Amino acid sequence: MVGRAYIRSWAGAVAAAVAISGAATAWAEASPPRAKVDGGVVVGKAQGPAAVFRSIPYAAPPIGPRRWKPPAPVIAWNGQRVADTPGPACMQTVPEGRPNGGGYMGPVSEDCLTLDVTAPVGLASAGHKAPVMVWIPGGGNLFGAANVPSYDAVNFARDGVIVVTMNYRLGALGFFAHPALTAEAPKDQGLVNYGLMDQIAVLKWVKRNIAAFGGDPGNVTLFGESAGGQDTLTLLSTPASHGLFQKAIVESGGGWEPPADLATREAQGADLATRLGLPGAKATPAQLRALPADKLMVSAGGMAEDGRLLTETPTQAFARGHALDVPLIIGSNSNEASLLGSFGLAATGDLPPDLKQVYAAEAPTDAELARVNFNDRFMGAPARWIAARASGGAPAWLYYFSYVPERQRQTRPGTNHASEIPFVFDSLDAVPGRTPQITPSERAIASAAHACWVGFAKTGAPACAGGLAWPAYDPATDQLMEFGNDGAAIRSHFRKPQLDAQEKAAAALLGAP
Repeated sequence: MVGRAYIRSWAGAVAAAVAISGAATAWAEASPPRAKVDGGVVVGKAQGPAAVFRSIPYAAPPIGPRRWKPPAPVIAWNGQRVADTPGPACMQTVPEGRPNGGGYMGPVSEDCLTLDVTAPVGLASAGHKAPVMVWIPGGGNLFGAANVPSYDAVNFARDGVIVVTMNYRLGALGFFAHPALTAEAPKDQGLVNYGLMDQIAVLKWVKRNIAAFGGDPGNVTLFGESAGGQDTLTLLSTPASHGLFQKAIVESGGGWEPPADLATREAQGADLATRLGLPGAKATPAQLRALPADKLMVSAGGMAEDGRLLTETPTQAFARGHALDVPLIIGSNSNEASLLGSFGLAATGDLPPDLKQVYAAEAPTDAELARVNFNDRFMGAPARWIAARASGGAPAWLYYFSYVPERQRQTRPGTNHASEIPFVFDSLDAVPGRTPQITPSERAIASAAHACWVGFAKTGAPACAGGLAWPAYDPATDQLMEFGNDGAAIRSHFRKPQLDAQEKAAAALLGAP
């Protein structure tokens, strides 16, 4: 149970952390903060306990001849670059007046390879080496941005942690294949997965530059949610990213991915070219790069094993023991099925009878079966499977986020996909319109989850505040941390019959040939 005593102990832990980091005296230092990075000097702004830098370029604009190529080195600027205002996100569809599927509502541009840094004020000048967290936004690799209200990282800075959030190429600009692009690329150059290449470029930028903000390039935690979680798993499975981060957190990132090959993605790319008025597979690179960017705000298929950057899926890498062996937190939410309609998976007729039988008591209707099956099949069971595979090396920790605000408990069956983010960031007050509704129990759960993430970034274990012990995952004990309506607590053999049945049903995929 997370209650008043927990909140008091957490407040004391925060005060101690601030005093140790030196941030308590640094907050009063002169602003605006500055840092010298690749390309030149950037000037940010002070925001409470944080030095915030927005829209720092980490690569050259991926436009014209650089479209559908690996990110190129950043272009230097003259003088000081003002970095106190958000820049445009990468190309995506943004509904008028409301957030899109990645939580973003703002301008977009093909010239978008920038990142934001939120750091404790004064760390660099004091010679500190703060832990660093690099956030990959979610949104299906179709939507999303570095600057979304729930990603406000000021409270991470308050607690002595630097957070980097990124923009990376999305949709058909970020994940695209075509025979002409394959033919023109050098044999050792990656294909298809340009958005993933951007993410690797961010990690390399962090390694070169984060010391300028007071960060430790040898203590980097990569974390992401939804597609960002899936991308984190992919980077754990990609040799090109090894050595660029030391820990990882996967929030609602799945883990069971069927392979997709280059030929399939090339066929999808040729089909898109045809739909946009070009001669399909015979279109030239010049013709493809001349297409208006706003015509390419679609999916052309997603990631693929190109045999260069990616040679296996995360499922295959974890099954074969090839994934990067680093401390890992992984988990899911109790109503991931809030996504169900967008997956087009409302029907349950394809479920084998023995799997249906496992859910008979808790899901007597097709609608209820569709919801609980989605939760377990696409998120809960894969997270447990990944934790089990990872537990043989560096420790892994499994969680389940089921807290629902009191005002929503009559209308929501659980915690919607992505709803844990403002709790993890402790950014409830940054979400527009939310502050007047925040209850003490919401703040307590935010303090609990945020403290665990901070502890993991600092020490490599979720050393949660207030003596809240979270055991590493062991398949024999099968324990996880639930962040629920009654507080944070350890559960043993959570949904074991259902998750075992899902794993059995996925056996062919998990053989990972």
